[in-house]
Amino acid sequence: MYFKVILYLVLIFSSVQAMLVGTPFINNDLKILREFDIDQTYLTDYALQKDIQKYLKHTQKKYTQKLNDAYLFIPQIKKVLKENNIPSAFLYMVMAESNFILNAHSNKKAKGLWQFMPKTAVFYGLEKDSYIDERMDIIKSTQAAAKYLNQLHKRFGKWYLAAIAYNCGSGRLIEGLCRAKIDMYCEDVGYKQCKKDKKILNFRSIISQYQHKKVSFSKLKTVYKKVRHWKYNLDINRLLTVQTIVKRQYIPNESRKYLRKIITLAIMNNEDFLLKDENLHLLNRGISDPIAKIKVKGGVRLSTLAQIIGLNLDKLEALNLHIRKNIIPLKKESYTIYIPYSKLARYNAKKQLLNKTIFKSYIVKSGDTLSKIASVYGTKYQLIKKYNNLKSNMLKVGQELIIPNYNMIKTNKSVYIIQSGDNLSKIAKKYKIAVKKLMLDNNLTTSSIKIGEKLVIKY
Repeated sequence: MYFKVILYLVLIFSSVQAMLVGTPFINNDLKILREFDIDQTYLTDYALQKDIQKYLKHTQKKYTQKLNDAYLFIPQIKKVLKENNIPSAFLYMVMAESNFILNAHSNKKAKGLWQFMPKTAVFYGLEKDSYIDERMDIIKSTQAAAKYLNQLHKRFGKWYLAAIAYNCGSGRLIEGLCRAKIDMYCEDVGYKQCKKDKKILNFRSIISQYQHKKVSFSKLKTVYKKVRHWKYNLDINRLLTVQTIVKRQYIPNESRKYLRKIITLAIMNNEDFLLKDENLHLLNRGISDPIAKIKVKGGVRLSTLAQIIGLNLDKLEALNLHIRKNIIPLKKESYTIYIPYSKLARYNAKKQLLNKTIFKSYIVKSGDTLSKIASVYGTKYQLIKKYNNLKSNMLKVGQELIIPNYNMIKTNKSVYIIQSGDNLSKIAKKYKIAVKKLMLDNNLTTSSIKIGEKLVIKY
Protein backbone atom coordinates (compact mmCIF):
# COMPACT_ATOMS: atom_id res chain seq x y z
CA MET A 1 0.00 0.00 0.00
CA TYR A 2 2.77 2.41 0.93
CA PHE A 3 4.60 1.47 -2.25
CA LYS A 4 1.57 2.56 -4.24
CA VAL A 5 1.39 5.91 -2.45
CA ILE A 6 5.06 6.50 -3.29
CA LEU A 7 4.34 5.69 -6.91
CA TYR A 8 1.51 8.21 -6.95
CA LEU A 9 3.77 10.94 -5.66
CA VAL A 10 6.53 10.09 -8.10
CA LEU A 11 4.14 10.96 -10.92
CA ILE A 12 4.95 14.60 -10.26
CA PHE A 13 8.42 14.08 -11.63
CA SER A 14 8.39 13.78 -15.38
CA SER A 15 11.73 12.01 -15.46
CA VAL A 16 10.23 8.79 -14.09
CA GLN A 17 6.75 9.13 -15.56
CA ALA A 18 7.41 6.69 -18.38
CA MET A 19 8.45 4.04 -15.89
CA LEU A 20 5.22 4.40 -13.89
CA VAL A 21 2.98 3.87 -16.89
CA GLY A 22 4.20 0.29 -16.93
CA THR A 23 2.97 -0.35 -13.39
CA PRO A 24 -0.38 -2.25 -13.55
CA PHE A 25 -2.11 -0.46 -10.63
CA ILE A 26 -0.98 2.97 -11.82
CA ASN A 27 -2.07 2.14 -15.36
CA ASN A 28 -5.57 1.22 -14.18
CA ASP A 29 -5.85 4.35 -12.06
CA LEU A 30 -4.74 6.56 -14.93
CA LYS A 31 -7.32 4.84 -17.13
CA ILE A 32 -10.05 5.97 -14.71
CA LEU A 33 -8.85 9.58 -14.95
CA ARG A 34 -8.79 9.33 -18.75
CA GLU A 35 -12.39 8.07 -18.73
CA PHE A 36 -13.37 11.23 -16.85
CA ASP A 37 -11.25 13.42 -19.19
CA ILE A 38 -9.06 14.39 -16.23
CA ASP A 39 -5.34 15.15 -16.57
CA GLN A 40 -3.22 12.41 -14.97
CA THR A 41 -1.45 14.94 -12.71
CA TYR A 42 -4.67 15.12 -10.69
CA LEU A 43 -3.74 11.70 -9.28
CA THR A 44 -1.26 13.52 -7.02
CA ASP A 45 -3.86 15.98 -5.71
CA TYR A 46 -3.48 16.11 -1.93
CA ALA A 47 -7.23 16.06 -1.18
CA LEU A 48 -7.75 13.11 -3.55
CA GLN A 49 -4.87 11.14 -2.04
CA LYS A 50 -6.18 11.87 1.44
CA ASP A 51 -9.62 10.53 0.47
CA ILE A 52 -8.11 7.40 -1.10
CA GLN A 53 -6.12 6.62 2.06
CA LYS A 54 -9.14 7.26 4.31
CA TYR A 55 -11.46 5.05 2.26
CA LEU A 56 -8.90 2.24 2.03
CA LYS A 57 -8.34 2.34 5.77
CA HIS A 58 -11.96 2.51 6.91
CA THR A 59 -14.33 1.25 4.20
CA GLN A 60 -12.89 -1.92 2.59
CA LYS A 61 -15.42 -4.22 4.27
CA LYS A 62 -18.36 -1.90 3.53
CA TYR A 63 -17.15 -1.47 -0.06
CA THR A 64 -17.12 -5.21 -0.80
CA GLN A 65 -20.45 -5.67 1.02
CA LYS A 66 -22.17 -3.04 -1.15
CA LEU A 67 -20.82 -4.64 -4.32
CA ASN A 68 -22.05 -8.03 -3.11
CA ASP A 69 -25.49 -6.72 -2.15
CA ALA A 70 -25.94 -5.37 -5.69
CA TYR A 71 -24.64 -8.49 -7.45
CA LEU A 72 -27.91 -9.02 -9.37
CA PHE A 73 -28.22 -5.59 -10.94
CA ILE A 74 -24.65 -4.20 -11.29
CA PRO A 75 -24.31 -6.06 -14.64
CA GLN A 76 -27.52 -4.37 -15.84
CA ILE A 77 -26.15 -0.94 -14.93
CA LYS A 78 -22.88 -1.72 -16.75
CA LYS A 79 -24.82 -2.89 -19.78
CA VAL A 80 -26.95 0.28 -20.01
CA LEU A 81 -23.88 2.51 -19.56
CA LYS A 82 -22.07 0.68 -22.36
CA GLU A 83 -25.08 0.83 -24.69
CA ASN A 84 -25.22 4.60 -24.18
CA ASN A 85 -21.45 5.19 -24.53
CA ILE A 86 -21.06 6.30 -20.92
CA PRO A 87 -17.59 5.56 -19.43
CA SER A 88 -17.63 2.42 -17.29
CA ALA A 89 -16.25 4.35 -14.28
CA PHE A 90 -19.66 6.02 -13.95
CA LEU A 91 -20.79 2.81 -12.25
CA TYR A 92 -19.18 4.33 -9.16
CA MET A 93 -21.34 7.42 -9.48
CA VAL A 94 -24.23 5.12 -8.55
CA MET A 95 -22.25 3.97 -5.52
CA ALA A 96 -21.56 7.59 -4.57
CA GLU A 97 -25.20 8.58 -5.09
CA SER A 98 -27.02 5.73 -3.39
CA ASN A 99 -24.62 2.94 -2.34
CA PHE A 100 -26.53 0.76 -4.85
CA ILE A 101 -29.64 0.98 -2.64
CA LEU A 102 -32.68 0.95 -4.95
CA ASN A 103 -34.96 2.90 -2.62
CA ALA A 104 -32.32 5.30 -1.27
CA HIS A 105 -33.82 8.73 -0.61
CA SER A 106 -32.64 12.14 0.52
CA ASN A 107 -34.25 14.88 2.58
CA LYS A 108 -34.57 16.85 -0.68
CA LYS A 109 -36.98 14.20 -2.09
CA ALA A 110 -34.39 12.64 -4.41
CA LYS A 111 -34.86 8.88 -4.73
CA GLY A 112 -33.45 5.73 -6.31
CA LEU A 113 -30.08 4.50 -7.55
CA TRP A 114 -29.41 7.77 -9.38
CA GLN A 115 -31.15 10.04 -6.86
CA PHE A 116 -33.57 11.67 -9.28
CA MET A 117 -35.66 14.59 -8.08
CA PRO A 118 -39.37 14.19 -8.97
CA LYS A 119 -39.46 16.86 -11.71
CA THR A 120 -36.18 15.71 -13.29
CA ALA A 121 -37.43 12.11 -13.27
CA VAL A 122 -40.61 13.04 -15.15
CA PHE A 123 -38.60 15.17 -17.62
CA TYR A 124 -36.47 12.14 -18.51
CA GLY A 125 -39.46 9.85 -18.96
CA LEU A 126 -39.76 8.11 -15.60
CA GLU A 127 -43.32 7.46 -14.41
CA LYS A 128 -44.40 8.25 -10.87
CA ASP A 129 -47.89 7.72 -9.51
CA SER A 130 -49.67 5.84 -6.74
CA TYR A 131 -48.73 2.46 -8.28
CA ILE A 132 -45.17 2.94 -9.52
CA ASP A 133 -42.09 5.10 -9.00
CA GLU A 134 -39.64 4.34 -11.79
CA ARG A 135 -36.85 6.23 -10.05
CA MET A 136 -36.42 2.86 -8.29
CA ASP A 137 -36.54 0.86 -11.54
CA ILE A 138 -33.07 -0.65 -12.06
CA ILE A 139 -32.97 -0.33 -15.84
CA LYS A 140 -35.29 2.57 -16.62
CA SER A 141 -33.66 4.88 -14.06
CA THR A 142 -30.20 4.03 -15.44
CA GLN A 143 -31.38 4.71 -19.00
CA ALA A 144 -32.74 8.08 -17.84
CA ALA A 145 -29.46 8.89 -16.06
CA ALA A 146 -27.48 7.91 -19.17
CA LYS A 147 -29.58 10.27 -21.29
CA TYR A 148 -29.06 13.07 -18.76
CA LEU A 149 -25.29 12.47 -18.54
CA ASN A 150 -24.91 12.42 -22.32
CA GLN A 151 -26.69 15.77 -22.54
CA LEU A 152 -24.41 17.22 -19.86
CA HIS A 153 -21.35 15.86 -21.66
CA LYS A 154 -22.52 17.39 -24.91
CA ARG A 155 -22.94 20.75 -23.18
CA PHE A 156 -19.65 20.80 -21.23
CA GLY A 157 -17.36 18.59 -23.34
CA LYS A 158 -15.75 16.75 -20.40
CA TRP A 159 -17.06 13.79 -18.46
CA TYR A 160 -15.85 15.09 -15.10
CA LEU A 161 -17.78 18.31 -15.76
CA ALA A 162 -20.87 16.22 -16.55
CA ALA A 163 -20.45 14.49 -13.16
CA ILE A 164 -20.11 17.82 -11.35
CA ALA A 165 -23.18 19.24 -13.14
CA TYR A 166 -25.16 16.12 -12.20
CA ASN A 167 -24.44 16.95 -8.57
CA CYS A 168 -24.75 20.75 -8.38
CA GLY A 169 -26.73 21.55 -11.53
CA SER A 170 -25.77 23.06 -14.89
CA GLY A 171 -26.47 26.63 -13.76
CA ARG A 172 -24.12 26.43 -10.78
CA LEU A 173 -21.35 24.86 -12.89
CA ILE A 174 -21.72 27.42 -15.68
CA GLU A 175 -21.47 30.19 -13.11
CA GLY A 176 -18.21 28.71 -11.78
CA LEU A 177 -16.77 28.23 -15.27
CA CYS A 178 -17.54 31.85 -16.17
CA ARG A 179 -15.93 33.20 -13.02
CA ALA A 180 -12.83 31.07 -13.47
CA LYS A 181 -12.37 32.14 -17.11
CA ILE A 182 -12.83 35.81 -16.23
CA ASP A 183 -10.30 35.50 -13.39
CA MET A 184 -7.76 33.93 -15.77
CA TYR A 185 -8.33 36.75 -18.24
CA CYS A 186 -7.81 39.35 -15.50
CA GLU A 187 -4.60 37.63 -14.35
CA ASP A 188 -3.37 37.85 -17.92
CA VAL A 189 -4.18 41.51 -18.62
CA GLY A 190 -3.89 42.71 -15.02
CA TYR A 191 -6.61 43.35 -12.44
CA LYS A 192 -6.22 47.13 -12.74
CA GLN A 193 -7.15 46.85 -16.41
CA CYS A 194 -10.04 44.53 -15.57
CA LYS A 195 -11.55 47.01 -13.15
CA LYS A 196 -11.83 49.49 -16.01
CA ASP A 197 -13.06 46.98 -18.60
CA LYS A 198 -16.80 47.62 -19.12
CA LYS A 199 -17.28 44.19 -20.70
CA ILE A 200 -15.78 42.41 -17.68
CA LEU A 201 -17.69 44.62 -15.26
CA ASN A 202 -20.92 43.77 -17.09
CA PHE A 203 -20.13 40.05 -16.99
CA ARG A 204 -19.41 40.16 -13.25
CA SER A 205 -22.60 42.13 -12.66
CA ILE A 206 -24.73 39.54 -14.48
CA ILE A 207 -23.06 36.72 -12.53
CA SER A 208 -23.69 38.50 -9.23
CA GLN A 209 -27.32 39.13 -10.13
CA TYR A 210 -27.75 35.49 -11.10
CA GLN A 211 -26.32 34.40 -7.74
CA HIS A 212 -28.92 36.55 -6.00
CA LYS A 213 -31.71 35.31 -8.33
CA LYS A 214 -32.26 38.74 -9.85
CA VAL A 215 -31.74 37.62 -13.46
CA SER A 216 -32.67 34.43 -15.30
CA PHE A 217 -30.40 31.57 -16.33
CA SER A 218 -30.60 32.78 -19.95
CA LYS A 219 -28.66 35.92 -18.98
CA LEU A 220 -25.89 33.82 -17.44
CA LYS A 221 -25.80 31.67 -20.59
CA THR A 222 -25.02 34.72 -22.73
CA VAL A 223 -21.91 35.31 -20.61
CA TYR A 224 -20.92 31.64 -20.84
CA LYS A 225 -21.25 31.59 -24.63
CA LYS A 226 -18.79 34.50 -24.85
CA VAL A 227 -16.14 33.36 -22.35
CA ARG A 228 -16.14 29.60 -22.98
CA HIS A 229 -14.05 29.95 -26.16
CA TRP A 230 -11.41 32.27 -24.69
CA LYS A 231 -7.88 30.93 -25.15
CA TYR A 232 -7.32 30.10 -21.47
CA ASN A 233 -6.99 26.42 -20.59
CA LEU A 234 -9.31 25.81 -17.67
CA ASP A 235 -8.36 22.35 -16.36
CA ILE A 236 -9.55 20.49 -13.29
CA ASN A 237 -6.67 21.69 -11.11
CA ARG A 238 -7.62 25.32 -11.72
CA LEU A 239 -11.35 24.74 -11.45
CA LEU A 240 -11.09 22.93 -8.12
CA THR A 241 -8.56 25.36 -6.63
CA VAL A 242 -9.70 26.54 -3.21
CA GLN A 243 -9.80 30.34 -3.23
CA THR A 244 -8.74 31.66 0.15
CA ILE A 245 -10.23 35.14 -0.18
CA VAL A 246 -13.58 34.13 -1.70
CA LYS A 247 -16.45 32.53 0.20
CA ARG A 248 -18.24 31.20 -2.91
CA GLN A 249 -15.86 28.85 -4.69
CA TYR A 250 -15.93 28.11 -8.43
CA ILE A 251 -17.31 24.66 -7.58
CA PRO A 252 -19.28 23.99 -4.35
CA ASN A 253 -17.36 22.09 -1.70
CA GLU A 254 -19.97 19.33 -1.79
CA SER A 255 -19.41 18.82 -5.54
CA ARG A 256 -15.61 18.74 -5.15
CA LYS A 257 -16.01 16.03 -2.52
CA TYR A 258 -18.52 14.25 -4.76
CA LEU A 259 -16.11 14.06 -7.71
CA ARG A 260 -13.26 12.86 -5.48
CA LYS A 261 -15.57 10.23 -4.00
CA ILE A 262 -16.48 8.80 -7.42
CA ILE A 263 -12.81 8.66 -8.48
CA THR A 264 -11.80 7.13 -5.13
CA LEU A 265 -14.48 4.43 -5.31
CA ALA A 266 -13.40 3.59 -8.88
CA ILE A 267 -9.72 3.44 -7.89
CA MET A 268 -10.56 1.15 -4.96
CA ASN A 269 -11.67 -1.42 -7.52
CA ASN A 270 -8.00 -1.62 -8.60
CA GLU A 271 -6.71 -2.30 -5.09
CA ASP A 272 -5.13 -5.55 -4.00
CA PHE A 273 -7.71 -6.25 -1.25
CA LEU A 274 -10.07 -7.30 -4.05
CA LEU A 275 -7.59 -9.98 -5.12
CA LYS A 276 -8.46 -12.06 -2.07
CA ASP A 277 -10.24 -15.31 -2.89
CA GLU A 278 -13.55 -14.24 -1.33
CA ASN A 279 -13.61 -11.07 -3.46
CA LEU A 280 -12.35 -12.33 -6.82
CA HIS A 281 -15.90 -12.71 -8.19
CA LEU A 282 -16.35 -8.94 -7.84
CA LEU A 283 -13.55 -8.29 -10.31
CA ASN A 284 -14.83 -10.87 -12.81
CA ARG A 285 -18.37 -9.54 -12.97
CA GLY A 286 -19.19 -8.51 -16.54
CA ILE A 287 -22.40 -7.40 -18.24
CA SER A 288 -24.17 -10.76 -18.47
CA ASP A 289 -27.81 -10.92 -17.38
CA PRO A 290 -28.36 -12.33 -13.85
CA ILE A 291 -31.85 -10.79 -13.94
CA ALA A 292 -34.49 -11.21 -16.63
CA LYS A 293 -37.21 -8.81 -17.81
CA ILE A 294 -40.72 -10.21 -18.14
CA LYS A 295 -44.03 -8.61 -19.11
CA VAL A 296 -46.81 -9.16 -16.57
CA LYS A 297 -50.49 -8.25 -16.96
CA GLY A 298 -51.93 -5.31 -15.03
CA GLY A 299 -53.71 -6.37 -11.85
CA VAL A 300 -51.35 -9.25 -11.02
CA ARG A 301 -49.89 -9.20 -7.52
CA LEU A 302 -46.17 -9.67 -6.92
CA SER A 303 -47.01 -12.27 -4.29
CA THR A 304 -48.82 -14.32 -6.95
CA LEU A 305 -45.84 -14.08 -9.30
CA ALA A 306 -43.47 -15.05 -6.48
CA GLN A 307 -45.53 -18.16 -5.78
CA ILE A 308 -45.63 -19.16 -9.45
CA ILE A 309 -41.85 -18.93 -9.94
CA GLY A 310 -40.96 -20.35 -6.52
CA LEU A 311 -39.24 -17.24 -5.18
CA ASN A 312 -39.38 -15.63 -1.77
CA LEU A 313 -41.61 -12.53 -2.00
CA ASP A 314 -39.03 -10.36 -0.23
CA LYS A 315 -36.47 -11.15 -2.94
CA LEU A 316 -38.92 -10.39 -5.73
CA GLU A 317 -39.91 -7.10 -4.09
CA ALA A 318 -36.23 -6.19 -3.63
CA LEU A 319 -35.78 -6.29 -7.42
CA ASN A 320 -39.00 -4.39 -8.07
CA LEU A 321 -39.15 -1.58 -5.54
CA HIS A 322 -40.62 0.61 -8.27
CA ILE A 323 -43.89 -1.32 -7.71
CA ARG A 324 -45.39 0.57 -4.80
CA LYS A 325 -48.45 -1.50 -3.83
CA ASN A 326 -47.38 -5.06 -4.57
CA ILE A 327 -49.60 -5.00 -7.64
CA ILE A 328 -48.98 -4.35 -11.34
CA PRO A 329 -50.76 -1.07 -12.25
CA LEU A 330 -54.41 -1.81 -13.00
CA LYS A 331 -54.49 0.46 -16.06
CA LYS A 332 -51.48 -1.20 -17.70
CA GLU A 333 -52.13 -3.94 -20.22
CA SER A 334 -48.71 -5.28 -19.24
CA TYR A 335 -45.71 -3.98 -17.35
CA THR A 336 -42.03 -4.92 -16.98
CA ILE A 337 -41.02 -6.88 -13.90
CA TYR A 338 -37.55 -8.20 -12.99
CA ILE A 339 -36.91 -11.74 -11.81
CA PRO A 340 -33.67 -13.67 -11.27
CA TYR A 341 -32.55 -15.17 -14.58
CA SER A 342 -32.46 -18.57 -12.87
CA LYS A 343 -36.28 -18.38 -12.52
CA LEU A 344 -37.01 -17.49 -16.15
CA ALA A 345 -37.51 -21.07 -17.35
CA ARG A 346 -39.96 -21.78 -14.54
CA TYR A 347 -41.86 -18.56 -15.31
CA ASN A 348 -42.15 -19.47 -19.00
CA ALA A 349 -43.45 -22.90 -18.07
CA LYS A 350 -46.09 -21.61 -15.64
CA LYS A 351 -46.97 -18.10 -16.78
CA GLN A 352 -50.37 -19.29 -18.07
CA LEU A 353 -51.29 -19.84 -14.41
CA LEU A 354 -50.71 -16.17 -13.65
CA ASN A 355 -54.20 -14.72 -13.35
CA LYS A 356 -55.28 -11.24 -12.37
CA THR A 357 -56.55 -10.62 -8.89
CA ILE A 358 -59.88 -8.81 -8.89
CA PHE A 359 -59.36 -5.18 -7.92
CA LYS A 360 -61.07 -1.88 -8.47
CA SER A 361 -59.69 1.64 -8.46
CA TYR A 362 -61.34 4.34 -6.34
CA ILE A 363 -60.61 8.09 -6.11
CA VAL A 364 -61.15 9.50 -2.62
CA LYS A 365 -63.85 12.18 -2.35
CA SER A 366 -64.59 14.76 0.31
CA GLY A 367 -66.09 13.11 3.43
CA ASP A 368 -64.76 9.62 2.61
CA THR A 369 -63.35 7.34 5.28
CA LEU A 370 -61.85 3.87 4.98
CA SER A 371 -64.85 2.37 6.75
CA LYS A 372 -67.31 4.14 4.49
CA ILE A 373 -65.52 3.04 1.32
CA ALA A 374 -65.19 -0.54 2.62
CA SER A 375 -68.92 -0.63 3.33
CA VAL A 376 -69.80 0.52 -0.20
CA TYR A 377 -67.65 -2.20 -1.78
CA GLY A 378 -68.54 -4.97 0.65
CA THR A 379 -65.01 -5.43 1.91
CA LYS A 380 -63.06 -4.70 5.10
CA TYR A 381 -61.28 -1.43 5.72
CA GLN A 382 -58.22 -3.33 7.03
CA LEU A 383 -57.84 -4.95 3.59
CA ILE A 384 -57.98 -1.60 1.83
CA LYS A 385 -55.38 -0.29 4.24
CA LYS A 386 -53.15 -3.33 3.71
CA TYR A 387 -53.37 -3.37 -0.09
CA ASN A 388 -52.56 0.34 -0.31
CA ASN A 389 -49.67 0.25 2.19
CA LEU A 390 -51.40 2.91 4.30
CA LYS A 391 -49.69 3.71 7.60
CA SER A 392 -52.75 5.44 9.05
CA ASN A 393 -56.49 5.80 8.40
CA MET A 394 -56.06 9.34 7.09
CA LEU A 395 -57.12 9.91 3.45
CA LYS A 396 -56.62 12.78 1.01
CA VAL A 397 -59.16 14.02 -1.52
CA GLY A 398 -58.03 12.84 -4.97
CA GLN A 399 -56.02 9.93 -3.57
CA GLU A 400 -56.30 6.72 -5.60
CA LEU A 401 -57.03 3.52 -3.70
CA ILE A 402 -56.97 -0.13 -4.71
CA ILE A 403 -60.16 -1.86 -3.60
CA PRO A 404 -59.72 -5.66 -3.27
CA ASN A 405 -62.68 -7.94 -3.92
CA TYR A 406 -63.24 -9.27 -0.41
CA ASN A 407 -65.39 -12.23 -1.49
CA MET A 408 -62.69 -13.40 -3.89
CA ILE A 409 -60.07 -13.12 -1.19
CA LYS A 410 -62.21 -14.69 1.52
CA THR A 411 -63.49 -17.62 -0.57
CA ASN A 412 -60.35 -18.24 -2.57
CA LYS A 413 -60.95 -22.01 -2.53
CA SER A 414 -64.06 -24.10 -3.15
CA VAL A 415 -64.91 -27.74 -3.85
CA TYR A 416 -66.63 -28.88 -7.04
CA ILE A 417 -68.28 -32.33 -7.43
CA ILE A 418 -67.89 -33.71 -10.94
CA GLN A 419 -71.20 -34.13 -12.81
CA SER A 420 -72.19 -36.19 -15.83
CA GLY A 421 -70.84 -34.62 -19.02
CA ASP A 422 -68.09 -32.69 -17.24
CA ASN A 423 -64.53 -32.47 -18.47
CA LEU A 424 -61.59 -30.40 -17.23
CA SER A 425 -61.90 -27.83 -20.03
CA LYS A 426 -65.57 -27.23 -19.24
CA ILE A 427 -64.94 -26.87 -15.50
CA ALA A 428 -61.91 -24.61 -16.03
CA LYS A 429 -63.92 -22.36 -18.36
CA LYS A 430 -66.76 -22.15 -15.84
CA TYR A 431 -64.45 -20.93 -13.09
CA LYS A 432 -62.25 -18.87 -15.44
CA ILE A 433 -59.03 -20.65 -14.58
CA ALA A 434 -56.50 -22.51 -16.72
CA VAL A 435 -56.79 -26.27 -17.23
CA LYS A 436 -53.15 -26.67 -16.23
CA LYS A 437 -53.81 -24.83 -12.97
CA LEU A 438 -56.83 -27.04 -12.26
CA MET A 439 -54.66 -30.13 -12.81
CA LEU A 440 -51.79 -28.71 -10.75
CA ASP A 441 -54.06 -27.78 -7.82
CA ASN A 442 -55.54 -31.30 -7.78
CA ASN A 443 -52.31 -33.22 -8.46
CA LEU A 444 -53.77 -34.68 -11.68
CA THR A 445 -51.35 -36.26 -14.12
CA THR A 446 -53.99 -36.89 -16.82
CA SER A 447 -57.22 -35.18 -17.89
CA SER A 448 -59.29 -38.23 -16.94
CA ILE A 449 -61.97 -37.53 -14.29
CA LYS A 450 -64.90 -39.51 -12.78
CA ILE A 451 -68.46 -38.55 -11.82
CA GLY A 452 -68.73 -37.88 -8.08
CA GLU A 453 -65.06 -37.05 -7.56
CA LYS A 454 -64.22 -33.77 -5.89
CA LEU A 455 -62.04 -31.06 -7.39
CA VAL A 456 -60.49 -28.20 -5.46
CA ILE A 457 -61.07 -24.89 -7.24
CA LYS A 458 -58.44 -22.29 -6.25
CA TYR A 459 -58.88 -18.72 -7.47
